[in-house]
Amino acid sequence: MAGLPDISLEDTKAEVSMEDMREAMDEVLSDKDQKIIYYFFLQKDCLNIAELLANPQAQLAERGNMTMEQYVDLYTSATEMNFNVHRYPAFLSEFVRNYAYNKDKAGYFPKDEILYQFYKYAIETCPNDMARRWYQLNLDITNILTAMLARKNGWNVADFIHGENEVTEMILNNNTKDFNLSLEYDYVADLMRIVDCDDPVLKEKKIDAFKWLWLDEQTFFDSFSIDAVFAYLCKIDMLARWDRLDVEQGQQAFRQIIDDLRGSAKVPDEFIRK
Repeated sequence: MAGLPDISLEDTKAEVSMEDMREAMDEVLSDKDQKIIYYFFLQKDCLNIAELLANPQAQLAERGNMTMEQYVDLYTSATEMNFNVHRYPAFLSEFVRNYAYNKDKAGYFPKDEILYQFYKYAIETCPNDMARRWYQLNLDITNILTAMLARKNGWNVADFIHGENEVTEMILNNNTKDFNLSLEYDYVADLMRIVDCDDPVLKEKKIDAFKWLWLDEQTFFDSFSIDAVFAYLCKIDMLARWDRLDVEQGQQAFRQIIDDLRGSAKVPDEFIRK
């Protein structure tokens, strides 16, 4: 970690690429730590699988853990042989096998569905506490924002919510504007302002800014651990979505976002390391 360049929200592109990080990690990380990083790239595999099912000729933008040959093997075993093979997480086989039956259903969004299945799998099985809390935070934020948008558009909120925890229970059982979540989670007020943002690019950047601060807080006193490596990967991933922004406008926007968040947002207690 000491040899990696510093990155910040104001950057529009990381100085180190994901491929460079992969090469460096292969050289220094233990097998135990590699098992944690596996989950980061498994999320890429999930999105690649959904992309390939929709378009077998798709050019994949990001590399996960699996090769193209393994994607084909997964598809073959899941559909032609109709079983889950132990070399892949079972939820992948089940998603692939059920895709043909679900793809034309109204309200079915393959990437959203496989991401939820991934979050559930990672929260239940990842051997690293911070990574599990990171994926739970992402799922909770997705559910909260989705619920607010659903209510705003008059849709049935329950049709769009995934998982079972305190956040989903409050969403499904409260009729107040914020589902009473602000009473338990200080950061929900910021999410409510985000969901009202008309600029979709700025909205995504505000969400990423909150997540960036969360990663900073988790690793502030532990900058040389596998947690820090995992957080660095997540930040590179976020910067990859920002590198198309105009540099000057991007820096100005993120300075304001981070100042606003530092002044008002609090990370929910259950996500803070005890």
